[in-house]
Amino acid sequence: MAIVGGFDVHRAQITFDYVDTDSGAVSAGQIRPATRPALRNWLRRFAGRNDVAFAVEGCTGWRFVVEELVRAGVEPHLAEPADTATQRGRKKRAKTDRADARLLRELLAQQRLPESWAPPSHVLEVRALGRLYVALMDERRAWQQRIHAQLFHQGVPAVKGLLTSDGRVALSKAELSPAGVQMVETAVATVESLTLQIMPLRAQLQTIGANQPGVLALTQQYGIGLLCGTIMWAELGDCRRFSNSDQTVRFAGLDVTVWSSDTKRSAGRLARQGSPELRWALFEAAKCAARPSSPDHDYYAAVRDRLGGKRPALSVARKLARRCYHTLRELGDQAWLAPAQLEQQAA
Repeated sequence: MAIVGGFDVHRAQITFDYVDTDSGAVSAGQIRPATRPALRNWLRRFAGRNDVAFAVEGCTGWRFVVEELVRAGVEPHLAEPADTATQRGRKKRAKTDRADARLLRELLAQQRLPESWAPPSHVLEVRALGRLYVALMDERRAWQQRIHAQLFHQGVPAVKGLLTSDGRVALSKAELSPAGVQMVETAVATVESLTLQIMPLRAQLQTIGANQPGVLALTQQYGIGLLCGTIMWAELGDCRRFSNSDQTVRFAGLDVTVWSSDTKRSAGRLARQGSPELRWALFEAAKCAARPSSPDHDYYAAVRDRLGGKRPALSVARKLARRCYHTLRELGDQAWLAPAQLEQQAA
């Protein structure tokens, strides 16, 4: 590439740093505001060229930057944020936006950039829907927990199945103060409103999954349905970028961190550095291993008897992550065909 550069993206501006490898001239500055039209206008300076490449970290805002780079004929490179920070090394000087853009440019020029997968647009759309679904579910669960907390605070026996008709009857008969009644009624109305948004979104995700070969392949695993399979498919991405299944577990944030020094060692904890939506889907699917019909039931029961708590489901979730890795990797490009490509293939 004759021109190699890096972008540091923020809400207010995009800092750029690029070098013309033919002349050695370095250009740096900022693009304001950090919007699609402003970036599109700035990229016109490279019109007609096919020897330009830019790197951008895979943080919030990368999507429109990569899309505009592709539109302008510039080769985009998506950098993995954590590994890029590691390449920076120990802090020896002030960290600035210009320094971050320069680091991306240097790593790209030296072919040392830790690249991440840039999903195609149809996968990004499904990923956004999946994250919306999980966010709504978390919000609904939070309001249910507020109801339970209010009941306990006022000495009311616990009510099981808040979303069932029997649960609603029990809530209406609960002896609460006027403020407690208002709080519970407000929470119930909010839960119902969230449910009205969740149900059609769930059906939409299931419909999408039913038409994706990658999702259908994942659902062959016990416990993975169309909903969880669609979220896993969108969040995992192309597993061919991982060299082994352990990297998939690490990507999901399900690996256990270890800190030890001499004879001292702290208790291991989940890294939680990956996609929370991917962890949610894997955990939900793994809970099905508690059923006697599950092929992982014996393993689940052994871990439950030995460790208890949520650890059996987490252990099975790691197994599912590894199986998903092999399934999507073997399926190859077929797992990521856009709906239009699938229609052409069917025709």
